[in-house]
Amino acid sequence: MSTRTDEGLPPGAPAPGRPAPDQAPTPARDLTPAQARLRGQLAVGARSLSLGGHDDFNQGQVSARLPGSRTFQIKGALTGFDECRPEDVVPANVDPDAPPHRLAPPELALHQAVYAARPDVNAVVHSHAPHTLVFGATDLTVRPVSHDGAYFEERLPRFTLTSNTILDIATGRAVADALGSAPALLLRNHGGLVVGKSLKHAVVLAHLLERACRLQLMAEAVPGGYHSSSAADVEAKREFIYGDLAVRSYWEHSVRSVLRTWPEAVAW
Repeated sequence: MSTRTDEGLPPGAPAPGRPAPDQAPTPARDLTPAQARLRGQLAVGARSLSLGGHDDFNQGQVSARLPGSRTFQIKGALTGFDECRPEDVVPANVDPDAPPHRLAPPELALHQAVYAARPDVNAVVHSHAPHTLVFGATDLTVRPVSHDGAYFEERLPRFTLTSNTILDIATGRAVADALGSAPALLLRNHGGLVVGKSLKHAVVLAHLLERACRLQLMAEAVPGGYHSSSAADVEAKREFIYGDLAVRSYWEHSVRSVLRTWPEAVAW
């Protein structure tokens, strides 16, 4: 989630569209080429998540870092996935004691804890995608009903300590502990958490998780039960359908979908 007050804004935040002078978005000229490119990709990733049904007002976050970095960039608190632009992405530090950007989302601690616990993770998506949220509210375990489900079988834990917004580092660390080495986590009655070795992987896997949950919920409603893929097929699907080259092609498809919807994103 990304609200701190009844109005949905962090304490002291400026009105939408009016960043505080000392906390305005970092000008592109102050970023390295790699940082500027990542910021643009984050905005595109946010728009892709919107197209995939992850919108919940301005709630939810997507973040990413350059490999090995102790800093990262994250969608700001005031904008939703569907309206995120590069200038709406703000800098953040993995260190929870570092002063946060004024427009950092309230669940910043969730991302900090995951990055600290998982050196292999360079991108994090947290959203309230509806089928993922409903699936997490059940006691179902994900099954390989579809290709998507095959990816997550036996590596989709569930966090049940709280269903509330993750506002402090202690709870963030508890979430990271529950995630372990898995690619995703269900937050009971809250949504999902997806991680990846790149922004491309995290966004694509967030789409996969929502689809896997949706299709299994549909199958659960079918009288007479349903079949699942074999263990051998699950392994083969993970290697071929979700290998790095395949994920790159899915990301490129997602980018094209964003550009068809928001042509201005070509400049990002």
